[in-house]
Amino acid sequence: MNNQFIGFNKPYLTGKEYEYIADAVSSKKLSGNGKYTQLCHKFFEEKYEFSKCLLTTSCTDALEMAAILIDIQPGDEVIIPSYTFVSTANAFVLRGARIVFADSMSINPNIDADKIEVLITPKTKAIVVVHYAGIACDMDKIMEIAAKHNLFVVEDAAQAIDSFYIGKDGIKKPLGSIGHLAAFSFHETKNIISGEGGMLVINDQRFDKRAEIIWEKGTNRSAFWRGEVDKYGWVDIGSSFLPSEIVAAFLWAQLENLDGIQNRRKQIWQQYLDGLKLINNIFQLPNIPNYATNNAHMFYIVCNNLEERQSLIQSLKLHNIHAVFHYLSLHQSPFYKHQHDNRELPNCNLFADTLLRLPFYYDLLDSEQQLVINAIQNFYN
Repeated sequence: MNNQFIGFNKPYLTGKEYEYIADAVSSKKLSGNGKYTQLCHKFFEEKYEFSKCLLTTSCTDALEMAAILIDIQPGDEVIIPSYTFVSTANAFVLRGARIVFADSMSINPNIDADKIEVLITPKTKAIVVVHYAGIACDMDKIMEIAAKHNLFVVEDAAQAIDSFYIGKDGIKKPLGSIGHLAAFSFHETKNIISGEGGMLVINDQRFDKRAEIIWEKGTNRSAFWRGEVDKYGWVDIGSSFLPSEIVAAFLWAQLENLDGIQNRRKQIWQQYLDGLKLINNIFQLPNIPNYATNNAHMFYIVCNNLEERQSLIQSLKLHNIHAVFHYLSLHQSPFYKHQHDNRELPNCNLFADTLLRLPFYYDLLDSEQQLVINAIQNFYN
């Protein structure tokens, strides 16, 4: 019996967070879009060649900004995977859109690109893809469908920092750089964190100026601070999407250590794979298509049925190991199931019943990880 508790997640601190937060406080510029916000923007725009970045208070807010930018109106239809977090849908529901749910692939929870086109109608405005576990969706196919039907593509890249898509042309593109817009999360469960936080990436220059206005509560204040206008006022809709400098300072400490964080997470991911692949014939391990890279956001297994997963969770709990499942398919949610068109989405339902996430964080000790592996092996043996 394992006497130490192994939690599902533990936020990692680099050691510089307190120093940078103190510096932000001493600067007397706390309301955002200061030194640390600009450092974070520059980091992403240079490292991943994102066209324009705007930090937000959450990934949810970034998605809500995306919905405003592509001018979602009541009655518009937006195609999203049903197996995702509620924020993916909520951002567009808030603008009056009707959500059209798509099924997952059979090999992983990402949206099945081959099942998108049949869902398109004259009311369709956008396709929202979710790179589950940081693994790329089939973006060449999705972008071709979008171009054919003149649709916007929004990447929900909440879990996809530092992950890439390898196109048909062999070029490796960062996730978040392919769709018209993209949203990232820096929630404490992600690879790079700021407690709560997110980022909107604008890859279509049509949205550059308006995105900044929406970000600043519907005002042209950013242009004013740059000296481009002699006064600022209310020029569009918007909200308080801009995070404080304290959040940005925390994030900057993380970004400085991104490579080290990623190397450690990839080591943990590989150790799970090596330890569990010996019994892979009993359950499924993560599938990474040849067009995707692995950013080691999570490690999951896919059980054979709901009862098996529940039994495994209880068995791990007896060993003081906390493993979790998500998501409940949104098309079956109490809020939206009455608006779903009754299409069967079997793969979404399968993952909702059988996918189990294992403890995964930077400070997870090798000895603790081995206890998790041993407990799973013993359960199936």
